[in-house]
Amino acid sequence: MTTKNNSNKDDEVYRVMSKNQELSVISVTATKMVAEAQGRHKAAPTATAAIGRNLIASLLLGSFKGDEETVQVTFRGDGPLGQLTAVSDNLGNAKCLVGNALADPPLRPDGKLNVGMAVGKGILSVSRSHPSWVQPYNGQVSIYTGEIAEDIAVYMRDSEQTNSAISVGVQLDRELTVVGAGGYMVQVLPFASDETLDYLEKHIPTLDSPSTMVESGMTAEEIAKAILGDLGAFEEVETRLTPKYGPCCREELEGRMLKAVASLGREEAMKIIEEDGKIEVTCEFCKEDLVFNEEEIEKALQGI
Repeated sequence: MTTKNNSNKDDEVYRVMSKNQELSVISVTATKMVAEAQGRHKAAPTATAAIGRNLIASLLLGSFKGDEETVQVTFRGDGPLGQLTAVSDNLGNAKCLVGNALADPPLRPDGKLNVGMAVGKGILSVSRSHPSWVQPYNGQVSIYTGEIAEDIAVYMRDSEQTNSAISVGVQLDRELTVVGAGGYMVQVLPFASDETLDYLEKHIPTLDSPSTMVESGMTAEEIAKAILGDLGAFEEVETRLTPKYGPCCREELEGRMLKAVASLGREEAMKIIEEDGKIEVTCEFCKEDLVFNEEEIEKALQGI
């Protein structure tokens, strides 16, 4: 396969239906987003793959939903990675946090990064929320493999009663640079024919992995059309957006961090100020450091 230079291509999320309107496909190219996450978290190769896969999965679950709706995908496994969380919204903004970004267990026997071992066994939880809802919709399942895609498919089947074919992947080169990151989700719509399902079952296994397709230069639209194959795409209903890492709005971040500092209590907060002259807090999603002086801390403490 000839590899094209796609490092300057924008990431994209693309959605389309099959011509017979029996399948819905969302495809994602996210090389830039995953590379940014790798840099922000200073992640090891296996941790980068896990972070990237979960970011892409959150985009597949959250993009094109209702205005202001968000989805949070959290793996709480017993592997060295610790908690792995990705949050995305309907506009394609996504961010992540990870307990141990240096997790990098030995490779699998087939030579691939062992994301399943890094994640381990435990619970996968998905929370969908909206400002107008009384409470979020929460669902959870046991972690099936820890490889992310299979776990999301099990969640969709068991908690949202939706049959889906899901694949997510991240590819790194010898210099540990993210050279391909992407994924797709094929959802079977009500009243899909047996012929369509049979075609899908035979066709999907013939495709390259999404990370390989992205590395080769394929766009999200090209990936979706490759998935649909002979079924064709109903282009009149296609939609697309450009995903971005974040956002961690500084104003919102400052408010959130000051509340966290204030929760320490006056005695503890003042003790840190006396010793260091400041309090420094790091956002676990964007890894930006915020520094608060005594005046800012006093103001925050007065608000609780």
